[in-house]
Amino acid sequence: MSEQGNRLPIADPAARKKERLEQAKAARERRVARERALADQVAGWFQPDEVRRSDFRDQFTITVPLARAKDTLRRCRDELGYAMLTDVTAIDTLRLPGQHPERFIVSWSLVNLDQEARLFLQAYVNEDDPVAPTASDLWPAADWAEREVYDMFGLEFEGHPNLIRLLMPFDYAGHPLRKDYPLRGRGERDNFPVVRRTNEERVHP
Repeated sequence: MSEQGNRLPIADPAARKKERLEQAKAARERRVARERALADQVAGWFQPDEVRRSDFRDQFTITVPLARAKDTLRRCRDELGYAMLTDVTAIDTLRLPGQHPERFIVSWSLVNLDQEARLFLQAYVNEDDPVAPTASDLWPAADWAEREVYDMFGLEFEGHPNLIRLLMPFDYAGHPLRKDYPLRGRGERDNFPVVRRTNEERVHP
C-alpha cells in the first residue's frame, strides 16, 4: 500500500465547527419547542384572562392567580413531569417598569428532566397580606429557598414546616432585598457582634 493510502483523513476545522454550531442550534430549537408545548398545556388550564404568558430569550414564564398556584405546581409535577424545583425566589416590583397588580411576585423554577425542559411559574402576592402557599411538601428543595425569601423579602409561605430566618439574625428588623430598604442598611451592622473564629484573630484583633 502506498504511503498516501496509509494517511488518515484530514479534518477540516472550519467544517467541523460549522457542523457543531448547526447541531447546537437544532438541539436548542427542539428544546424550545418542547418547553413551549409544555407551557401551552399549563396555560390551557386557565381562562385567557386568568393567566399571563411571557417569553424572554427562549425562557417561558406563566403567571397564574395566587389562589391556584399550589394546584398548578402540583399538576406541573404530577401531570407534566416537572420533577425538580431548582429555585424559589421573589421580585419586588416597587420600582420595576410596567403595570403590576401587586407589589410582590413569587417565582418557582421548575425542570422536567426527561424532556430537558424548564418552566418559570409566577404569582403576584399582596403587599398587605404577603402570604403564598408553600411548595416544600411538593419538592423538599423549596424548604430553605422559601426561608430565604421570607428572610430577604418578608413573604410568608403558608404550610411551611419551619419558617424562620435563614441568613439574617433572628432579631433582625427589616428585609434587605425589598426595594425600599436602604442600600447601606439602617445602621444595623454597627450593632452586629464581632465573632472571633481563630486564635490569630484573638491575639491580633
